[in-house]
Amino acid sequence: MSRTYQPKKKKRKRTHGFLKRTRKSPTVLKSRRRKGRKRLTV
Repeated sequence: MSRTYQPKKKKRKRTHGFLKRTRKSPTVLKSRRRKGRKRLTV
C-alpha cells in the first residue's frame, strides 16, 4: 500500500508555481503581497 503524498518538485512547481499564478489571476499574488507573505508562491 502506497502512501498518499509522494513529493515531486517539478509537479509542485507546475501546479502551484509563480508562472501558473501570474497567468491565471494576479489577484492571488496581490493579496498575498498585501498580507506580507514571506513566500508568494511555492
